[in-house]
Amino acid sequence: LGLAFTPCIFPMVPILSGIIVGSGGGEGGTGMTKARAFSLSLAYVLGVAVTYALLGVVAGATGAAIQAALQNPWVIGAFAAVFVALALSMFGFYDLQLPSSLQSRLQQSQQHMKGGSLPATWVMGVLSALIVGPCVAPPLAGALLYIGQTGDMVLGGTSLFAMSLGMGVPLLVVGTTAGSVMPKAGAWMNAVKYVFGVLLLGVAIFLLERVVPYAVTLFLWGLLLVITAVYLGAFDRLAPEAGGWQRLWKGLGVVLVVLGTLQLVGSVTGGEDPLDPLDGLVASTGGAGGGGGDAEHLDFREVSGPDELQAALDDAAAAGRPVMLDFYADWCIECVRYERTTFEDPRVHQALADQDALLLQADVTEQSGAHKELQRRFNIIGPPAIMFFGPDGEEIQSARIAGYKDAGEFERHVRQVYGG
Repeated sequence: LGLAFTPCIFPMVPILSGIIVGSGGGEGGTGMTKARAFSLSLAYVLGVAVTYALLGVVAGATGAAIQAALQNPWVIGAFAAVFVALALSMFGFYDLQLPSSLQSRLQQSQQHMKGGSLPATWVMGVLSALIVGPCVAPPLAGALLYIGQTGDMVLGGTSLFAMSLGMGVPLLVVGTTAGSVMPKAGAWMNAVKYVFGVLLLGVAIFLLERVVPYAVTLFLWGLLLVITAVYLGAFDRLAPEAGGWQRLWKGLGVVLVVLGTLQLVGSVTGGEDPLDPLDGLVASTGGAGGGGGDAEHLDFREVSGPDELQAALDDAAAAGRPVMLDFYADWCIECVRYERTTFEDPRVHQALADQDALLLQADVTEQSGAHKELQRRFNIIGPPAIMFFGPDGEEIQSARIAGYKDAGEFERHVRQVYGG
């Protein structure tokens, strides 16, 4: 249940909601019963649960190899295109449906399955588990590590299946509620479809963040907000007798126009963070710290395998320097978050500089043989993972970090580890 409220699970909500809405029927549709909405939601959640149960056990032995393969730019791009296609159908550009001849055959062979599409919903759950939620939260990493050490396939499968069902409970609630309150037809139904169309476009941008430059995704976020504002009537003239709801939607649309415009400006001025789109502009004018220039990144030394790592540790030990080792991957959302926030913070820079720490980074994006060997050495399931070594070259195991820490937490952690 706790994992259900992590950033990795949030994108599944609009996907499932879009399935429920799309199955509810528009004008002239038959609507969506509560039982049917629950069935679709359960099929989706079971798809997620079965996938995590199977891949969880495999990941205990193979590390992040499968996860990395699914984060290939071509795979990510293909699935982003699928979500865009689904979103455009929500806006009424076209109807996604089978040819009438196939529909007739399905109706004849599946009359007992009102509305059909349970298998398709299950498949979407499988794909969501693989593509939408690839980042490894610390509890999941701990579970996978335990499975790998015990070698108990039955325990591993059942434990992760139970964990996935817990993650899916809020999805069941969202899906069933959406189906029970959905009208059979009318303009209100179309408005709901537009909302989920916007959310599906957001999922597509969320996927693309892993494989395209930050400026591109920042531009796409700004474009999405401005277009959403148009649908909310931000540029429409209100009649004097307009009601409270119309004025509220227009006001919200105006706010989205402003935010979207800031993001569009940020995309061409060096911005990277959708929540702080003008950071590049402020840095270039010296407004943030008076020093001007881009935010400074930590100076990592790249290591690609155990031999390179050992050589770097030996060099550091000879100089009496501690070491920090960062496991990074382009497809790891929290790794990118570290790069954008924590590792750019002056407090973190100062804490590491005070210790004269040697900074090492293992970029395991490609999951080469050397990368896998390096991960096996430290029992790393997947990034982000950060290790700290003393001046003697030995790891301080109690200091290991799995998951994200903001700049303040990270600074305190570093000073606590090295007594600074």
